[in-house]
Amino acid sequence: MKALYLEKAQLKIITLPQPSPLRNEALVKVLKAGLCNTDLELIRGYLEFEGIPGHEFVGQVVEAANSNLVGKRVVGDINLGCGKCEYCLGGRKEHCPSRQVLGILNKDGALAEYLTLPMDNLHVLPPRISDVEAVFIEPLAASLEILEQIRIRRQDSVLVLGDGKLGLLIAQVLKLKTPKVSCVGKHRRKLEILKEKEIETHLLGTRIREKFDIVVEATGNEKGLNEALSVAKAKGTIILKSTFQGETKVDVSKVVVDEIHLIGSRCGPFSRAIEVLSRKQVEVEKMVDGDFPLDRAKEAFAFAQKPETLKVLITP
Repeated sequence: MKALYLEKAQLKIITLPQPSPLRNEALVKVLKAGLCNTDLELIRGYLEFEGIPGHEFVGQVVEAANSNLVGKRVVGDINLGCGKCEYCLGGRKEHCPSRQVLGILNKDGALAEYLTLPMDNLHVLPPRISDVEAVFIEPLAASLEILEQIRIRRQDSVLVLGDGKLGLLIAQVLKLKTPKVSCVGKHRRKLEILKEKEIETHLLGTRIREKFDIVVEATGNEKGLNEALSVAKAKGTIILKSTFQGETKVDVSKVVVDEIHLIGSRCGPFSRAIEVLSRKQVEVEKMVDGDFPLDRAKEAFAFAQKPETLKVLITP
């Protein structure tokens, strides 16, 4: 099979043997895959990953011990736990100390013609969700994880920092819980997507006098947390979504004095994401800026790194 391979911070298209699924796994033909900021950070050295990147995908099962899965269109939970530790046994495999993560940590990913995943990780898609929409299920699930972690009341004010792909999804998800959602971003074109959803938007640099009950940091850079601290109410909550190569300096005294709740937030519920997308409660297709064949994956990565670019898809 053809695959995009990352080695020593360099991307190259290579030919590899088609992967063989383990007894508990399925072989999946990748129909479409998406690029996210984590993929771009891998090139910069995040987690020192080498292998096939990519974790957002929709595919078709071509081989599985469970014959009911064969031929089905699926998306997949990206975390593979050991199945034996306290986290796995407690249903929290995303925190398994020895976990693999598709296309991110010790597991070849979706930027290839085929991938393997445990059958238990797969979610069968209804026909009303298109392949393009399905690529957004993994980041949409990550957005919905916020609702699993905190209770958002209708009267709560929320500010999302960042108008990237994840920030736009988060703002739409939180709008389902409270009308008081705002988003700060750098790009008018991206923010227009939220205006259509009646979400208040601000260009970065605009002075915001209001303080917020909940601030979601989705900037993707080291300055995001300090920006969040500057607009969070005392006893407010900050949700951290960014992962990036590098470190950040934080005024911990402000966290203590204002009694700020800091919550890290990562992967989320796929079944809920499928439900939300089936009901067309969020807009995703307007976020697609390009769809490249696998042979042009390196070009796709270059395009994805442009500040104005939103979602870039790759079709093997």
